[in-house]
Amino acid sequence: MKIKYVIGAVVLLLLILQLFPSNTSNPPVTAALKANPEVMKILKQSCYDCHSNETYWPWYSRVAPISYFVSNHVEDGRKHLNFSDWEKFDSDKKGKLSKKIIEEIEEGNMPLSSYKLLHPVADLSDSDIKMLKVWFGGKQ
Repeated sequence: MKIKYVIGAVVLLLLILQLFPSNTSNPPVTAALKANPEVMKILKQSCYDCHSNETYWPWYSRVAPISYFVSNHVEDGRKHLNFSDWEKFDSDKKGKLSKKIIEEIEEGNMPLSSYKLLHPVADLSDSDIKMLKVWFGGKQ
């Protein structure tokens, strides 16, 4: 009998959480990164959902409590690197970010494993990594 009350309380809590939506907005793109089409394709499929103002928000990003995790993750990603602001950065900052991007992809830290679980197309191939290393290593 108690299990029914627990299940009922959990369902009620989940329904109440839906009244408090997370932020799933996309601010305007003000100074987007300019790269060749091949690099842009890789970045858009593997990086842009968390590191730009062009996030695609899937249905589950609007369902609490998952929505809180997703929106917080995107907010954190944008804070560390936002390709929608790339052209605002001076060459020194672009250089530092480029070095960090190369480091993160070489170490397999990006894209995050949790993201790749739901977005397997985001997984970077060896040729993708090589292309990004060449582009970010030689051109800011």
